[in-house]
Amino acid sequence: MDLTVVAYVIYLLVSIALTIWVARTLSHNGRIFLADVLHGNEKLADAVNHLLVVGFYLVNLGFVALYLNGDDDIANARGVFEALSTKLGVVLLVLGVMHLGNVYVLNKIRRRGVMEREQLPPVAPTDWVAPAAGA
Repeated sequence: MDLTVVAYVIYLLVSIALTIWVARTLSHNGRIFLADVLHGNEKLADAVNHLLVVGFYLVNLGFVALYLNGDDDIANARGVFEALSTKLGVVLLVLGVMHLGNVYVLNKIRRRGVMEREQLPPVAPTDWVAPAAGA
């Protein structure tokens, strides 16, 4: 069997498994975070969480598929490991950057919500002042 095909199969299996694991981890732990961001609206948090997971799968699996092709034929076991380390390293970096981007955006939304909740309501006027003469 051609070693290039072996490298492709291993790359696809590991990349898809990593994408599924990261998506499930983010979904499970992100739900709590989303519920806080969305002021305890559990139904909306579940819907947003599901949409984020679907988008995560689409982007990452699309990237894995696009990044599959290789320029060189792999001649030996060393070449398999080198090709896999490069491809899987890039996939892991993309997964990490996407994760950090999601957390950053959600944290900005959460902070804005916390600031809105902590603001005091306006104080009712206690007195009336007549306008200045000639105004």
